[in-house]
Amino acid sequence: MPTRRMASVSNDTSIDFDAPRVRTIIKLATPTVFAMLLQSIVNEVDVVFFSHLPDKAEASNAQAALFPSLVIVWLFGGSLGAISVGTQALTARRYAEKNRDAAGAVLSNAVWFTLIGGVVLSIVGSFAIPALLRAMMSTKGNCTPQALGIAIAYSRWRILGFVSMATTQAIKGFFDGIGKTSYHFVASLLMNVFNILFCWMFLFGKLGAPVMGAPGAGLAAFASTWIGFFVMTYYAWEHRAEFKPIRWTNLSRSLIWDMLKLSVPAAIATILMMFGFGLFSKIVGALDVHPDCAPGEAVNGAATTDIIEVLKLTFTACIAFGTATATLVSQSMGRKRPDDAVAFAWTSVRLGLMIFGVVGLLEGVVFRRPLIEFISQSPAVRDAMMTPMLIMGIVTPLISVALILSEALFGAGETKFVAGAQGLLVFGWLVPGAWFLGVKMNMGLNGIFTAACVYAVLASVTMTIKFRGGAWKKIVI
Repeated sequence: MPTRRMASVSNDTSIDFDAPRVRTIIKLATPTVFAMLLQSIVNEVDVVFFSHLPDKAEASNAQAALFPSLVIVWLFGGSLGAISVGTQALTARRYAEKNRDAAGAVLSNAVWFTLIGGVVLSIVGSFAIPALLRAMMSTKGNCTPQALGIAIAYSRWRILGFVSMATTQAIKGFFDGIGKTSYHFVASLLMNVFNILFCWMFLFGKLGAPVMGAPGAGLAAFASTWIGFFVMTYYAWEHRAEFKPIRWTNLSRSLIWDMLKLSVPAAIATILMMFGFGLFSKIVGALDVHPDCAPGEAVNGAATTDIIEVLKLTFTACIAFGTATATLVSQSMGRKRPDDAVAFAWTSVRLGLMIFGVVGLLEGVVFRRPLIEFISQSPAVRDAMMTPMLIMGIVTPLISVALILSEALFGAGETKFVAGAQGLLVFGWLVPGAWFLGVKMNMGLNGIFTAACVYAVLASVTMTIKFRGGAWKKIVI
């Protein structure tokens, strides 16, 4: 927890650019890795609790409902939370230029933007999300209408967390920009403790709570995101003397516009990816069609959710490394030291290849079966997960390269390229490739995840070429 003495807060925020790069990256990235892992575990908890629902068909349908629900949640809340990209980049630049008041003004504008935007999106989402879920999880010829009902009920609770989710990301972007990455770790830890408690209470009716089943996980996640919001707000309040964020004079249309110029492409990238993953989910759902249309188990949908939830922990850790890299790149550029930015980025990539190469081997090969048996109680779902888990484990090191360099380009201000490249890769290959291999070529779930593997390779090559080109060094923000 931070000290209340503002002087010690001020003296602890600089990054030692002359220390060994590996040590600097690990020191900055480690709290971010654990914080983002803890944040992702909120959804992993849902998967585990769903697997213990008394009715096994309900358990699989609940797991199948989770992936499309999270796609929709991130389509709205994640796109607004993308303001953290601009917040982090601008904060890091102003902080490296030793302009504390300007850095505090970035925080002020980011918070107000997400508070207002979160309310608007919550209202819009309450009307739009059920229709979007029906489009994603069309039940025509499909035997899992139960999954659609669970998805709608779960998402209605998550809608209420758009404000807290986006504003927490904005404050996180500010603290990432000044190198205070440990704060979000504390917030994420507390979020998880309460989320586990609330899930246990509302799914199974413990401690006097009503028995809500799978939708109770949505209530738990909604409540826990607000706990994270209040923790991050507390930390921002503790730094009010140094950065002076609580001033009406900080509010500026031009500054918001500067943040949006950096953040809107990131938001568009999020929207495009969520639409793409929504279509990806729909393609998976087509594999669960039964000719007799008798109520059944959404095997492929549940398997896809389980695979993604396992791998998402790894991907989240990759993004955390990238977030640390983005801070170092942006602060290096603020110090007029572009060579440092390049060196930090490639050092982070090498670390990612080593660390996530081992992680991919453990997830996809060594501990593949125990992981699958832990996350699902259905024999059919377990069988469906085996080969896709192997495929994604093998490609994990390249996924780390793509994610780390994407975040580094965000930190450099090259957000338009990342958004355009992601849109082209998702709709130019991932979606049509998944349909062609999985459905047209009758390769099923193995074909769909083969398409995802190729997508990861293409993304890593694209981001590597762009970063190596160095055009981002000329961007002024």
